[in-house]
Parts: sequence; structure tokens; C-alpha cells
Amino acid sequence: MSMIQVETTNFDTEVLVSAVPVMVDFWAPWCGPCKMLTPTIEALAAEYEGKVKFVKINVDDNQQLATRFGIRGIPTVLVFKDGVVTSTMVGLQPKEQLMKALEEVL
Repeated sequence: MSMIQVETTNFDTEVLVSAVPVMVDFWAPWCGPCKMLTPTIEALAAEYEGKVKFVKINVDDNQQLATRFGIRGIPTVLVFKDGVVTSTMVGLQPKEQLMKALEEVL
């Protein structure tokens, strides 16, 4: 499963009412650390396929969502379970830290 591009119009459907936990990557195309984080999240998407949904939100195109969740710096990764944020990580994160956040919701 690849990462799903999510926008304001489909956020609630893809994230808040998801049957499985969701890792949301808030990013922007001009953000160097965001680009460095992408391969790590893509690897996790392959490892957790069927157990966790992985989505990306471009903060430049979806400022309402960034404001809604208080995104002040990118990359910011949020983990949702049953529509509730269970983990917030700001900045470039090691794979182990991201895995720990996922394991807490599985």
C-alpha cells in the first residue's frame, strides 16, 4: 500500500473514521527534512500494510487542516486511532520512534 494524498475534502473519511490506525505526515514540497522522512514512512507503510493506513497532507495546499491540528513546524507526524490523536512527533524522526508510536495503537 502506498501513501494516500489527503486533502480537506476527504480527511474525515480517510483518517477520522478509518477502521485501522492512521499515520498522518504533514509536509511541504520545499521542506528538506520532509523529503528525508518520506522513505522512512514509505518503508513503514510496506511493513504495516493492512494494519495501519499512511497518509500525506501538503500543508501549503491544506492550510485549514494544518491550523485545525495546530501544525507549527514540518514535518509533523500524527498518529490517529478511532479519530483521536494518540501521538504527535515534530521534526525528522528515526524509524524506531515512528514504530513505537504505531505499536502503541496496535
